[in-house]
Formats: sequence, C-alpha cells, structure tokens
Amino acid sequence: MPGGSRSDIAAAERWFVEHGLPYFVDDYRAAVARGLSRARLVPVLAAAVVVGALAGALTGPWLGAAAALGAALTALGVVLAGYAVATLRAWLIVGWAVRRTFRSLGLMVPLVTRALPLLLLFVTFLFINAEVWQVAASLDGGVLWVAVLLFAAMAVGFLLTRLPEELDSVDDEVEGKQLVDACTGTPLEPAARRIAAQVDRVGSVDAEVSGLQRVNLVLVLLVAQAVQVLLLALAVFAFFIVFGLVAMDPDVITLWTTHPLHPLDGPVGDLFGDRLSLELLRVSTFLAAFSGLYFTVYAVTDELYRRQFFSTVIRELERAVSARVAYRSLRDGEVVE
Repeated sequence: MPGGSRSDIAAAERWFVEHGLPYFVDDYRAAVARGLSRARLVPVLAAAVVVGALAGALTGPWLGAAAALGAALTALGVVLAGYAVATLRAWLIVGWAVRRTFRSLGLMVPLVTRALPLLLLFVTFLFINAEVWQVAASLDGGVLWVAVLLFAAMAVGFLLTRLPEELDSVDDEVEGKQLVDACTGTPLEPAARRIAAQVDRVGSVDAEVSGLQRVNLVLVLLVAQAVQVLLLALAVFAFFIVFGLVAMDPDVITLWTTHPLHPLDGPVGDLFGDRLSLELLRVSTFLAAFSGLYFTVYAVTDELYRRQFFSTVIRELERAVSARVAYRSLRDGEVVE
C-alpha cells in the first residue's frame, strides 16, 4: 500500500507532538537519539560537573558547606535540565502535562481529596510540634534546599520504579475496530479506515513499542504525576502559611525555636510583622516537600487512586499507540513495521 502524502504525515506528527509524544515522530526520535549519544552526553556531563563545582566553590566560603552542596546540585540540575529541554524535547512533554492537568482540575480534586484528609491530619500534627520547629527552623537556606532536593529525588526514583508497570497492557495487539476508534477525530483517521480491513484479515497487529518510544510513554506518566504532586505541595505550603499566620503566636514560636524570630523584610514583612517569619517559611517548605513525597507514594500504591487517575492517562496512551500503527503505514506504506 502506498505511503501517505507529506501533509498527512506532517499532520499526524503534529498530533503526536501535541499529545506529549514527540518520540513517536521519526525525525524527533532520531534527533533525540543523536542527543543521547556518548559523543554528546560526555561533554554535557563534564560541563555540568564543572558548573556545579564552580557554583559550590563560590557559594561555600560565604554560606557554608550545606549551601555549597545545594548550589552545586542546583547548578548541575539546571545544566542537565537545559540540555534536556533544548535537545531531548522535554518541554513538549512538560507542556502537554501542564495543559492536561489544568484542563482536568475538576477530575483532579476528587482524587486529591482522598489523600488530603489523612495527610493534613498528620502534617498538621507535625506543624504544631516543637521538635519539628526546632529542626526545620534551624535549617539554613542551603540545608533546606538539599532536603527538598532529596525528597524530590526520592519521589522521582519511586515513580520510575513503579510507573512502567502501568504500561504492561498499553502496547498489546491492535484490531481493526480498535485502530479506527483510536484514530477517530485525528489526522490519522483516513489512513486507519484504509488499513483496518487489512488488519482484520490477519486478526490483529502487534503494536509493541520499545526504545525511546517506550521511554516517552513512561515520561508522560512521570511528568503528569509530577505536576499533580507539585500542585499539591504548593497547596500544602500555602495552607501552612495561612494557618501559621492565623494560629501560631510569635511568642510560642520563639519559645519553640529557642531564638528570636526573623521577620521578613519589605512591604510583606511590614504588613504581617512577626507573624510572617523566616522560620514559618522554612517549616512550611519542609512540610510541603515531605507532603509531596507522601502523596507520590500514595498515588502509586493506592489501588483506587491508580484506577481513577492512571486509567484516563493510560487510555490516551493506548489510543496513541494504536494510532502509531496508522502512522507507520503512512511513513512506510505498510500495516506494521
């Protein structure tokens, strides 16, 4: 069967990109593969290490070893993130995840409220605990930032070990009707209808994805979940700032931390006085980061949450994997690769 026209192929590729799957597009995938080659990665990693070391060396003498470590890790992450955005097309996946999250906030609220009551009960108990204030309020900016990065790294590591399990059924065999249903309303619909009969004659076709395309599927799940966790952590941070302003007496906080408070400077500090202190910001940040880690673990271990949240994303990925069969027919003039 002849391949599709260039306009059909371009429209199909735009559809994949708009749905956070740039690695399904041959040209994007080839560019990313070149970006992941050893010849490219070694200089980038070396540059990231050098920049991180310089940031740590410049920060350490002024702010101490903990701040130096935080600055080094941050600089290292910024360089690697910049390379991922520029070369690995990560911004396409992140952009899709952010758009999808804000489009589905109405669906997100019932899911999040399953975890929030127990989480807020637990962390609110920590918030009114003197020992937590003594520990968190004593963390300077560098140590606190390292703690936040540690929580984030643990959350990402946990997601990466569990999310691939959600993809076990995504790339099963595809039948003709499933192919047409998946491509309905997409630029691939005409191609899917043309090849559906051929698919039915052989029963089904293998839609297995591997390599960078499977990595793309995992990244879609990872980023979608990470955006939710970030929003929840920000909500918890805002809650404790407001709760601290309303309920926490500055004299009590001073007694707990055993040192005078450090009110914020500027107009905001003038407005709230001693009630909005650096200590309150540190404790709220620490508990928000911990809450993000808690929610991450909850999201991938609670069976009902997994069914409700991941089922919608998985259906989108199943649709994309089925549509990929039609895309391959346009590119190669075949039903399957």
